[in-house]
Amino acid sequence: ALPGRPAMDLFGDLRRMNKRQLYYQVLNFAMIVSSALMIWKGLIVITGSESPIVVVLSGSMEPAFHRGDLLFLTNFHDDPIRAGEIVVFKVEGRDIPIVHRVIKIHEK
Repeated sequence: ALPGRPAMDLFGDLRRMNKRQLYYQVLNFAMIVSSALMIWKGLIVITGSESPIVVVLSGSMEPAFHRGDLLFLTNFHDDPIRAGEIVVFKVEGRDIPIVHRVIKIHEK
């Protein structure tokens, strides 16, 4: 419910809407959700990344990135990984991927 309005008023507003208004609102909501899904899937295809947008969860990347910052990621296999770049990797058993900066490259 909205601040200062009981939940019953909200349901009363829904009951007072005529069917055309209700259908319009439901259709509007469905279009917003489907548009967001299409944009997300489009970003996955364009960037080649399973998670094209991630949120920094810890303060370990400060001062460059702070908690809550959004990172836009790409996954182009042709680009070599260099020190200073940001990588995302999944650890088995963890649901949330780890986002971190490459500090040093070890080559054999």
